[in-house]
Amino acid sequence: MKRIVNGRFGRWTVSAVVLLAAASTACAAMSRPADPETMPEPEVAASPEADAVTQIVTAAHLADWGRRRGEPGPLIMAARMLAEAPLRPSEEAAGTAFLTPDALLDEALTLAAGNQAVVDAVARVRGTTRGVRSSPFGRGPIFMVREIKARETYGFELEARGGEVLRVAAIGDGDTNIDLQVRDAEGALICQDGRGDHYPVCTVVRSRPGKMRIDVVNRGSVWTKVQILSN
Repeated sequence: MKRIVNGRFGRWTVSAVVLLAAASTACAAMSRPADPETMPEPEVAASPEADAVTQIVTAAHLADWGRRRGEPGPLIMAARMLAEAPLRPSEEAAGTAFLTPDALLDEALTLAAGNQAVVDAVARVRGTTRGVRSSPFGRGPIFMVREIKARETYGFELEARGGEVLRVAAIGDGDTNIDLQVRDAEGALICQDGRGDHYPVCTVVRSRPGKMRIDVVNRGSVWTKVQILSN
């Protein structure tokens, strides 16, 4: 990776790589299956769309890290990561995705405070994130956007295929902590992520196909907008 801004845009390079590795590991460890049947089987490979969910959540972690440090570089890299993963609106999709390459690049410009090197870097990346014709992540995850009131739960059902990895994530706008729970058709809890952040992830593998209940829980005292992803 090139050093783009003297000192400032270059310092984050090594740290960002370490963060990406840690975030990827965290995404894999976030899911807490409650039943041995849900444990991922070694021979079951995740689909490109499931891998895309992981990359999108990793990009969200990286963008937050950049915001906390006031550095535009991580947001630019996060935008590049998002650009690789196309999104497909669900049949029940309401609203548009708010975690997007353009949104992160706009934030990077704000943090740049007119630094011409960063402005030029954003322009280059923006030129490559539009009109992407192919992706290593297939068709990309399905998404919907919901506004969830304080201390309320938004739930929905989906049909899980047997013997395949199902990965679900909920990315909040950062106002409050959200949890994610996955239950089977009988109501048994098979996965939950309540780590106290705003991008929980659940990964499960079921030996048989069937309906799954997904609950996104707003643990905070204010409403939040949530971008929900699944493969």
